Amino acid sequence: MFRHFILLASLFIVSCDEDRKSSAPARWYSQDQVALGATLFSANCAICHGKEAQGSAGDWKKRLDDGSLPPPPLNGSAHAWHHPISMLLQVINEGGASFGGMMPGFSDILQDDDKLAVIAYFQNYWTDEVYYRWELMGGAN
Repeated sequence: MFRHFILLASLFIVSCDEDRKSSAPARWYSQDQVALGATLFSANCAICHGKEAQGSAGDWKKRLDDGSLPPPPLNGSAHAWHHPISMLLQVINEGGASFGGMMPGFSDILQDDDKLAVIAYFQNYWTDEVYYRWELMGGAN
């Protein structure tokens, strides 16, 4: 009897795990945007945010000697996922000075579609759980 319970419990857990995998949130971007974003990120962002959007070395919350904050990870391990696309675009356009950083603005350097491709690129590193939580917070709005 106990073995039957264990078997049923195991099947239930596997079934729930499969349901969770199949219910991964659909992302707003295409793989073509991710590919374009990879090129743009490499050319414009990776020098500070890291090749895979992992951020600079060290604690991204600790101010540097000049008082600025270092470039944070954008790969879902820091706070970028707390911000809607509108705010991510604002930072890309205006730079990071108003948030305590040194990032320059890219409003005159990248086209709007290019900026969205950059966001698609770093969001591609976000786990489904992080992306889902971002959506719940209204991130795509």
